[in-house]
Amino acid sequence: MNFNDRRSFLKSIGLLSASPLIINYLSSCSSGNNENKEQNINEGFSEFGIQIWTVKEDMAIDPKATLKKLADAGYNYVESFGGDNGIFWGMQAKEFKSYLDEVGLNMYSAHCNSNYTLDLALEDEFKKLADDAASIGMTHLINPFPGELSKKDEWEKVVAGLNRQAEICTKSGIKMGYHNHHIEFLPLEDGTLPENMLLDGTTTGMVDFELDIYWAIKAGQNPEEWLKKHNDRYKLVHVKDLYSKEKVEEIEATEGPQEDFWPLGASCVVGTGRINFPEILSVARDNGVIRYIVEQERFDNSTPLEDSVKDAAYMKAFKFA
Repeated sequence: MNFNDRRSFLKSIGLLSASPLIINYLSSCSSGNNENKEQNINEGFSEFGIQIWTVKEDMAIDPKATLKKLADAGYNYVESFGGDNGIFWGMQAKEFKSYLDEVGLNMYSAHCNSNYTLDLALEDEFKKLADDAASIGMTHLINPFPGELSKKDEWEKVVAGLNRQAEICTKSGIKMGYHNHHIEFLPLEDGTLPENMLLDGTTTGMVDFELDIYWAIKAGQNPEEWLKKHNDRYKLVHVKDLYSKEKVEEIEATEGPQEDFWPLGASCVVGTGRINFPEILSVARDNGVIRYIVEQERFDNSTPLEDSVKDAAYMKAFKFA
């Protein structure tokens, strides 16, 4: 993947009694618990999804045809992102939901404009988005990337912003979420990791986390340790594989140099790289994760849709360790 494209996109998208949140959350927890029970019995996923950033070029051309192909591949749900046409791809929320129902897909979460976290001028827009998301049964709106931050006070503002968004989401009956890349695991000037700041500073039960396993490993972290230490904070994971060290070295030698900020992309078809998903996802399942979402960003001698079919085949055959 061209990480200049990633930078451009990410910059552009930048408990109350009897409340809707409680009702939706209890329903979600019940669904998650049942899912985990099914996973223990069946030794695999009861359902799995895909982040449609994987097929963003196809979505830009024909979102409906692309969603149908993802459904045909075997995905049960999609996770959207906020491109030029919004998380509902130019449709009204209920129109988008109606089409998903038609092809047999669901949508629980979406990556939305990260500027909502810090820009108070966009608060009314975010409130409407939260209401729209809740109206079609979604559970999470997620900040996918707050910018190329390197200072503690910048991250403190993100923490405060996420908590403010969580209050809005609570009133709508959904939850706020946060998705990591590698920067959350880069030590700040005092040695603090931003991921710890986010986990410690946001409100448990109102702000959930989506662990991108690929980026955690790319940053030298052990995903299992984070999942165990912060039991029940991570509710979603991105299932994205990483080429072997030898292949990464080959890519770096032929495609380098890396950008100053972004490590060179080296994701691959799920199950063909170095990440031990049966082990890691078993730990995820046992520590509160309920959503397993495929993502792939690099496609060698293939296309995004072709590799998405291969990714789905791995997920359908998957067995927990």
